[in-house]
Amino acid sequence: MDSSSSLFNEKHSLAIRIWHWTFFAVITSSLITVLFASTLFKTRPNIPMIQAQIEEKGGTVTPEQAKAVAHEYNDKLWEVHTWLGYGLCFLLLSRIIIEVSNPKEQRLKNKIKKALSFAFINDTEKFDKRHYLLAKYGYLFFYIIIILMAITGLGLAFEDVPFLKDIHRSIKKVHSFTQYLIYFYILSHLIGVIRAEITDNKGIVSRMINGNKS
Repeated sequence: MDSSSSLFNEKHSLAIRIWHWTFFAVITSSLITVLFASTLFKTRPNIPMIQAQIEEKGGTVTPEQAKAVAHEYNDKLWEVHTWLGYGLCFLLLSRIIIEVSNPKEQRLKNKIKKALSFAFINDTEKFDKRHYLLAKYGYLFFYIIIILMAITGLGLAFEDVPFLKDIHRSIKKVHSFTQYLIYFYILSHLIGVIRAEITDNKGIVSRMINGNKS
């Protein structure tokens, strides 16, 4: 079976393509803020640096004052992360709207059903079917963990709500753990796309950009 007859050779609507790349940009930015806030701009390691820099300029600063400055930069990054989280929540809602409004044959559920109904004969076609279904189930897994990430993120953003205060620590643990599942999926997705692009399904990236079947 050549690439033109592969299950992966499918049309993507303009709405899906815009959503895909917007989501990619927002989630990448969100993960970058986490990386910086947890490393370069982490409060405690920057306290000695702030003190040293001020002392070099002839000033003096107490550890508490230096901590307040370092913490402010860290807070700014987490604030950006929170706003990006709101953006992800909006994108998740818009994805549901797109899924419902898309033509029936372009909906994820129907794509999976269609693939399951195919009775391929040779090993190449069977492999393509398994690969396609794995990718689609991967999307479902990704949506589930992103929804979980969004819900727990909102729980942290509105931590002052009384009933959320009691479960704040649990929400934070789930939110932190979920990020590693997202890292794993993104890495797996990128490897899969690159592998497909250089082997059997050339043009998979361009189809997500221009929407053409080939």
